[in-house]
Amino acid sequence: MTRRLLDRVVRRLDLPADRDARARCLLDTEWLVTNGLGGYASSTLAGVITRRYHGLLVAALPNPLGRTVMLNHLGERLVANGNTTNLISEERTAGKIDSDVAERVAEVRLEAGLPVWEFKWAGLHLEKRVLMPHRQNSVHVSYRLLEGPDRVLLQLMPALHFRGYEDPVGSSVNSPATTRYTMSSSGGVHVVSVSGDTPPLRIRIDGAEGSPFIADERVTSEFLYPVEESRGYEFRGTLWTPGYFNVTLERDACVTLIGSVEREEVMLALSPSEAASCEQERRRRLIFSAVPQAQDETGAALVLAANQFIITPAGRVADATRASAMGNEIRTVIAGYHWFTDWGRDTMISLEGLALITGRQREAEFILRTFAYYVKNGLIPNMFPDGSNHGLYNTADATLWFFHAVDRYVRLTNDNVTLTHLLPVMCDIVEHHISGTDFGICVDPKDGLLHEGAAGYQLTWMDAKVDGWVVTPRRGKAVEINALWYNALRLLQGWLTDIRGVNAAKEIAARADGVYKSFNERFWMPGEGYLYDVIDGEEGDSALCRPNQIFAVSLDHPVLAREHWAAVLETVRARLLTPVGLRSLAPDEPDYKKKYFGDLRSRDAAYHQGTVWAWLIGAWIDAWIRCHPEDRAGARRFLDGCIHALGEFGLGTIGEIFDAEPPYTPRGCIAQAWSVAEVLRCWVKTAEDTAT
Repeated sequence: MTRRLLDRVVRRLDLPADRDARARCLLDTEWLVTNGLGGYASSTLAGVITRRYHGLLVAALPNPLGRTVMLNHLGERLVANGNTTNLISEERTAGKIDSDVAERVAEVRLEAGLPVWEFKWAGLHLEKRVLMPHRQNSVHVSYRLLEGPDRVLLQLMPALHFRGYEDPVGSSVNSPATTRYTMSSSGGVHVVSVSGDTPPLRIRIDGAEGSPFIADERVTSEFLYPVEESRGYEFRGTLWTPGYFNVTLERDACVTLIGSVEREEVMLALSPSEAASCEQERRRRLIFSAVPQAQDETGAALVLAANQFIITPAGRVADATRASAMGNEIRTVIAGYHWFTDWGRDTMISLEGLALITGRQREAEFILRTFAYYVKNGLIPNMFPDGSNHGLYNTADATLWFFHAVDRYVRLTNDNVTLTHLLPVMCDIVEHHISGTDFGICVDPKDGLLHEGAAGYQLTWMDAKVDGWVVTPRRGKAVEINALWYNALRLLQGWLTDIRGVNAAKEIAARADGVYKSFNERFWMPGEGYLYDVIDGEEGDSALCRPNQIFAVSLDHPVLAREHWAAVLETVRARLLTPVGLRSLAPDEPDYKKKYFGDLRSRDAAYHQGTVWAWLIGAWIDAWIRCHPEDRAGARRFLDGCIHALGEFGLGTIGEIFDAEPPYTPRGCIAQAWSVAEVLRCWVKTAEDTAT
């Protein structure tokens, strides 16, 4: 059953018939393949690199190097019947794609989440595939001649600039213009090296005997990176190429270029066909391990998308050692590709969809235990920067989401051993919040509500900051922080009662009662029919209509009185709901922004000022079902826009954000953990009335 389903998990890009429109589609849509280490391969479907983050091999290297672009680009040229064509544009037109080149792209699809291209030109029919062997910093780019003459010539030109994936494209670090790259060859493996700590890149052609390498060392003409230009960053850079491979393609035979920073014995341990077979089997197991409601075609596609975010991080030696000592393997969650690392808030919100729905309970357990280990002054880390072993703690909500994630884990697994292990940590967290901890996070003894805020810090999920400007500071008592605080108290009350008895939970129960009373007295606006976003803020109470209020209804222990649920739901539906998530600010509010675009300051000014966030569709659906428990089929329809998004922007995944108004253009990261996780979770949650 699972094998047949995997064969059906095929998502074809809807390519426009018009050549110019096809070219734009191929340039605007990106693909992503990950390796389970945090490394990845990614570019546009046109094969043109438009971001500094693009590359055929972005390796996850041990700290302090972090993710490093090792193989940026691969020129592809076909020679047949006396004619020559580029499968993609040459570097002098990088950032663009000619319409005649686009017309040669006959089809682009994902097969079990992996990209496949088909090219047709002058009687030729060529297939191209990309995969990364799991937990290897290696990439396989494979070509097969499906129709045409018995053999054709394929010229492959690797081009590179070893640099950190966040470094500017014109960075002087290992710059092609100023750094000496050297290439040596032995036994068919070509090794490219630079001085310093960066490991060498190994390249091999497999499946075509006697494919000569033609030395033609040079620095390319400038590549242009239009997405970086639109984002206000450096957008001109050169690459270094050692030459090109002359590869003879015979009909129905597969030829693969392997690029790797692994040791040669690891790089060559599996043939490309063996690696492909292993990866297909791994993906079958991923689907088979998920809950049954996630094993239909859409659910399976989301399961495969979710898999990209759970990784074994490179270089975290202490965590890996601790995991091994407990009989586990280290795991963490990448918040988004291309540029996010592991974030506490995103991990806790995503954990159910990424790990529990998908049957990865052991990994979820380790992630929870790891974050508990890093609790400091009652806070879990907000994030671990790339290339660092040390977390940053500037968050007021991630720690409260930790209680939510533990609850979902324990409900599914009945793992009381882990709960008992974590309980003292959670008691300590609550005590620190009551007495006061870092960043002004403390309970106000007057009303029992949780206050947060410190100058210069953005502590809630609305965390944009640029040039010292905290765009939406929300210092004071934020609505979702207090909804989460109440939820955490009620969860702790239940755990203490179950493990230590009713008397042990009395103080927490009384505190939760007080929060409930104060919240409903202070956050509800009778004249408006919805909730304040922040009270007791720097400028008083904020009545801005934001989606944060939905958590007062959606969480397992809703802090809002039942008689107000319908009003809040209607306000959110009328002013914030879109087909792809909730707006971060209602359109009639001051500072509302329709689009997220421009330089960093312009983008951050719009990030939480109208921009739609896909992950919020999860809280909306939870609240809808709480108010309309009989309408799971109707709730599922709210997912239609997000499911459609699997076919655009990041093909086969769901991006971070969307513009606030039609056509709801996707923006930000092409693949976001909590977007995928919440859509998958709600796909399963709404399956009951739609099962066939």
